[in-house]
Amino acid sequence: MPDSSQYEFATAELDPDCLSTPFGVETNWHVITGAPSCGKTTLINLLAGKGFQTVPEGARQYMEREISSGRTIDEIHENGADLQRKILDLQLGIESGLRAIDVAFLDGAVPGSLAWYRVFGLNLNEVLRQCFHRRYASVFVLDRLPLQPNGLRFEDDAHARFLDEWIARDYRALGYNVVEVPVLTPEDRLAFVLEILQMDTGQRIC
Repeated sequence: MPDSSQYEFATAELDPDCLSTPFGVETNWHVITGAPSCGKTTLINLLAGKGFQTVPEGARQYMEREISSGRTIDEIHENGADLQRKILDLQLGIESGLRAIDVAFLDGAVPGSLAWYRVFGLNLNEVLRQCFHRRYASVFVLDRLPLQPNGLRFEDDAHARFLDEWIARDYRALGYNVVEVPVLTPEDRLAFVLEILQMDTGQRIC
């Protein structure tokens, strides 16, 4: 596992001039996000089980694809900066293929790359200008759970703490009303999210 001391963990504020950029398209997409090992994929799978359209995490899709092509996880993580740029490109492609009018739950979204770019000390403007193509209907940030290895991630607790803070901070800086989802059983988290959405829309969505 890489030593977290080699990373930047940059805490610069987002460019205020860029933050005044108007959003392009309003979507009916709900983002499920948070630090590594927070239970995002578990919640996404439960939503899929309820019949909702769900979109798997771009980072997971990228790494699973690379592993299936014969690369090792160490090779994939060898150049972290290049990895983050490729994941961002993949996520942009995924979202461009969705219909804005459809209700969908996304396992992470483009703005999540901001926190990862911070980890590697990359130029945040590479991501920031991409965050305004589409506006998400809501953003749910799941509170942290104990970090569990899954064969794909390299993060340690320092990464998880940093990402937990900055994913939420960056979404708020973009103007989103972030809903924090507490540590509950997976089924209770599902009920929590659906109840929030019902209160916000005044309609049942399940």
